Amino acid sequence: MSSVNQFISIRRDLHQIPELGFKEFKTQQYLLDYLSSLSQERLEIKTWKTGIFVKIKGNNPTKMIGYRTDMDGLPITEETELPFSSEHKESMHACGHDLHMAIALGVLTYFVEQPINDDLLFIFQPAEEGPGGAEPMLQTEVMTQWKPDIIIALHIAPEYPVGTIAVKEGLLFANTSELFIDLKGKGGHAAYPHKTNDMVVAASSLVGQLQSVISRNVDPLDSAVITIGKITGGTVQNIIAEKARLEGTIRTLSPESMKKVKSRIEAIVQGLEIAYECEAEIDYGCMYHQVYNDKTLTEEFMEFTRAKSSVEVIECKEAMTGEDFGYMLKEIPGFMFWLGVDSDYGLHHAKLTPKEGAIESAISLITDYLQYKGK
Repeated sequence: MSSVNQFISIRRDLHQIPELGFKEFKTQQYLLDYLSSLSQERLEIKTWKTGIFVKIKGNNPTKMIGYRTDMDGLPITEETELPFSSEHKESMHACGHDLHMAIALGVLTYFVEQPINDDLLFIFQPAEEGPGGAEPMLQTEVMTQWKPDIIIALHIAPEYPVGTIAVKEGLLFANTSELFIDLKGKGGHAAYPHKTNDMVVAASSLVGQLQSVISRNVDPLDSAVITIGKITGGTVQNIIAEKARLEGTIRTLSPESMKKVKSRIEAIVQGLEIAYECEAEIDYGCMYHQVYNDKTLTEEFMEFTRAKSSVEVIECKEAMTGEDFGYMLKEIPGFMFWLGVDSDYGLHHAKLTPKEGAIESAISLITDYLQYKGK
């Protein structure tokens, strides 16, 4: 039997080679090398772009159970000072996908050595952080042939201690959309503003107007967020900017609210074009469907987990975070849960340091649950 230390070591190896969406070449090869070291008697392995499908044949299958993990890192320069810090200086596993993969390999390895009755499908999915790998992966021929009857996944949660999971039935993660707005006016000398259409001024005005969408167009009993995280414009201090760009995100608790928010953004931008005599283009970039947990399966999982004295179950509230696992749950019954990793720094932070004890906790819980579901 494999020891948990092996999967901690694997996590550290993967932590050193974070790669962005659909560029997970080293990561894919590392995973394939590990998979090739296992007994191949019950394994079927297929690749798609930088992703991997791994089917484990059951002893007497009546269904297929899916388990999904993500693979990609983020464009963040790591600041943890760990001895196994990222070797890719402008990329980091700042969302815990290194732990996710190590946990998946731990569970997979167990069932290669001790198969259950039902078939298992492990999905190593690229590009979760963008541009999105779940939706196109669902449309592959492999998923048509190997579509699971149920599917589960986890996501690390820095705010919860190791040995704790948090989950709820129904909506867990929000609908999300990227937001990019490009403005083009007329640049010129700072001494002659009347001969220009200043896009720094237009962009500044637009930021304030966008905040009114949430405060005046969304039901106060609903929830939505528009965040502008980056503004660029201009070239030097004494030239009025001809161009400006706003980059942000939209998050809502319902698809209907997402449509309404986008409609209001478009109307405001059209008004801005008239008011500032400029041209504007909106790009919604990558959009993720809400993560909506199946009621029956989630409640069953919570009851099963509560029976394990080593794991505490918290019924959490929905979060405004986004996850493209939502596309899989749209097509396949299942659920996602938060895994406590007890870090002082949160997701997408350059100093995120999840506690590795969560790896053993997760492997044990998921292995036990899959045995229960697939016996």
